[in-house]
Amino acid sequence: MARTVEIVYPICCGIDVHKSFIVACVAVTDEHSHTEHHIKRFSTFTGDLRRLANWLASYDCRDVCMESSGKYWIPVFNALEKTCSVCLTHPKYVKAIKGKKTDKKDAKWISELFKCDLVRSSFIPPPDIRQLRDLCRYYVKLTSFVSSEKNRAQNCLTMCNFKLDEVFTDVFGKSATRVLDALLEHGNGNFELDGLLSAKCKSSSEKVRAALDGELNPMQTEKLSLIRQHMNDLNSLKDSLETLIYNLAEKYKPQIDLLLTVPGISTQLTAIRILAEIGADMSVFETAKQLTSWAGLTPQNQESAGKKKTTRVGRAGAYLKPLLVQIALNCGKSNKCPELKNKYLDLKKRRGGKKAVIAIARKLLTAIWHILSKNETYNAELYRIADNSPVDRKLTTAQAVAFLRSKGFVIVDVETGEVA
Repeated sequence: MARTVEIVYPICCGIDVHKSFIVACVAVTDEHSHTEHHIKRFSTFTGDLRRLANWLASYDCRDVCMESSGKYWIPVFNALEKTCSVCLTHPKYVKAIKGKKTDKKDAKWISELFKCDLVRSSFIPPPDIRQLRDLCRYYVKLTSFVSSEKNRAQNCLTMCNFKLDEVFTDVFGKSATRVLDALLEHGNGNFELDGLLSAKCKSSSEKVRAALDGELNPMQTEKLSLIRQHMNDLNSLKDSLETLIYNLAEKYKPQIDLLLTVPGISTQLTAIRILAEIGADMSVFETAKQLTSWAGLTPQNQESAGKKKTTRVGRAGAYLKPLLVQIALNCGKSNKCPELKNKYLDLKKRRGGKKAVIAIARKLLTAIWHILSKNETYNAELYRIADNSPVDRKLTTAQAVAFLRSKGFVIVDVETGEVA
């Protein structure tokens, strides 16, 4: 007797989302496993989205699946999440066959996959976390804009042969900023340096004077003034945005205080950025491994005919992964967390710096999952206990094989070549 796929959602809807319109297909399955499809097209205006919700309610449809198409899925999701359980999935999981693809067939295909629970759902945090995530990502963009403007300002100085980067550690620090103000005011380097250089400045006045021996033309002067004005405006925007982020994250202060106990997380904004990406409720991730995989910190599985094509980490976590990598690099250099620094240096010798920093970032995210799940602070002693060498260093053959398998080794029979 042929086996059939179990129908999990007898009444469900598949939605094909576009910029100007959406196509919805309600699949109604009776007790004899016969499915009837009802397809209707709606515009993406708010009024039509309300009519979509009412149309779904007329079929008593409470389970909806749609693919994530750019930013176009967000208004549809916001309109339906109040009355329906919405499953958002990546388009690659519901991709239709080429040559047999229309908007109606796409919606029908999504409903057919979803009714049998064959669609992998994406993680969508609650509305307040989504708002916090949007603001934090905007803050990251503004920081990138400031960095771009700093590079443009440095290019102006390089073209005029002012070597401020040779005598100042930070060209936009306090001393360098005062020197640059005087340079723009006088139009050349012929001015007194008294009172401009701080006591902490490592370069002597003679060396700074030699670095200011350049030629500043009028066009570069105007360009440099505009760049600095834009930088000041961006920093003002960042300050306002930072205040808004702190106000919105006030309700998550207990979770933020827990994250501040993790090595490398020294500011509230860093903790808020992590919280905005993964949320405060860790029950959505069954294990820490699932969270690290979602963040793109685990190797991909691409194996065919017994050959592994790649073990690179995935491209997921476009905002979370760079932040964790920066924290991991800080831990690898700091003596405040020897359990992470020693692990980083050990891995760096054997596997290289890039793999070592990803491993530390994964370890940090695993610790964060346990901290938020158990509401406990970071405990470095647990890592030190795990790193201690065993007292009895003798192992049986079975124990040795089990140990190697736990470390990711594949045991192969020498004679047959088969996996043991």
